[in-house]
Amino acid sequence: MKKLTLLFAAVVAIGFSAIAQEVNIGYIEVGDFDNATEVYDGSYFDMAPTNFYLAHTGVQMIYTPEVLADLEGKDNVKITGLNFKFNNAGAWEEITRNVKIYIQAIDETDFAVIKGIKQFFYFDGLALEDQVYIEMLECFGDDAEMPFSLMDSPVAFTPGKSLLLTMVFDAEDNDNCTIGSAYAPFYTSGMGRGKAMLYTDNWTSFVDYAQGEDFPDATAMLGCGTNVELPVTRIEYTYTEGGSTDSRGDVNNDGDVNIADVTALIDYLLSGDDSSIVLANTDCNDDGITNIADVTALIDYLLSGAW
Repeated sequence: MKKLTLLFAAVVAIGFSAIAQEVNIGYIEVGDFDNATEVYDGSYFDMAPTNFYLAHTGVQMIYTPEVLADLEGKDNVKITGLNFKFNNAGAWEEITRNVKIYIQAIDETDFAVIKGIKQFFYFDGLALEDQVYIEMLECFGDDAEMPFSLMDSPVAFTPGKSLLLTMVFDAEDNDNCTIGSAYAPFYTSGMGRGKAMLYTDNWTSFVDYAQGEDFPDATAMLGCGTNVELPVTRIEYTYTEGGSTDSRGDVNNDGDVNIADVTALIDYLLSGDDSSIVLANTDCNDDGITNIADVTALIDYLLSGAW
């Protein structure tokens, strides 16, 4: 314990930090976001990321490495926002949904099929919990956007992986739905079918279904659209250039390696709580484990500028 305190005090006294990396902003469009022209007019449960016909919906969408190719070669990528586009052909209701967004980096590029039944992914990584309110009359007969900002808690993402996006929309009661014949589906991207699956129910949340014994089976009998196209999406992100080319030492995952990471690493070693750090970035001496030696290695890096 004394060694930890002395090492920490030494770095504070010197006040040295690594050269900050330049943070850049980018976005990926899935489909032509500004000029979306195709509206899917299939059945009500084929609308990603949601429809408003029923009180409870859930969706999983796979954005493959090919779709996310612009992320290749970028460091410290963090998802900061999601935006979807839809068309209101004539609904005028006030729609309120409690929304949960989960973001995961996965290796798979398709949903699994077991004995002919498509499978949802088990999900975690809650990125946002919010409420969306749409006054349909304000966009009556028009195109509209549904944006979600993750700027307060951006999600680190590894280029080369698929992005699994799970979204849950829940009405506060079972009557907050549109008139089915008036609401037009979300625009689709033309990126090919099968990269999204939708769950719909008027009584049970997708989160509750995911905790039941029938999950992860997705069947039409459960009100699932299993062959849904990706919606037109704008994925906003930040990335860094210059300075360190990897994330080693960026314990708190803020894009910089500095004194705050020493504090975060010491806190983790003392408490064992990894909820606010990225474990993969804590192995500062690259020996396969995280311990006091990594604190020493991190401080040495801050003092010398080299690993």
